[in-house]
Amino acid sequence: MWIRKRLVEKLYQNIDNLNYLMTKNNIIDFAELLGNRKEMFLRNFFSGIFKGMGIGIGFTIITAIIIFILQKIIALNIPIIRTVCCRCYRCGSAK
Repeated sequence: MWIRKRLVEKLYQNIDNLNYLMTKNNIIDFAELLGNRKEMFLRNFFSGIFKGMGIGIGFTIITAIIIFILQKIIALNIPIIRTVCCRCYRCGSAK
């Protein structure tokens, strides 16, 4: 009888430990999300849209900064850098 009681206590302890780990790692929320396909589709759809917009805006800003810096370098009229930039510009516009 005492062996069975000890096994039941061990089982309850393991269940509590498993419940704590699942709650800590948000596995329960993830399982609920997988159960609702419409919510999962909408979340992934909007996530993809916003990631694409972020990449586009970020690329535009970084490109603008690089062009601005190159314009300032060319305006300084440093012979070597200016020659390299002009060659790159001519090669790009020739195509």
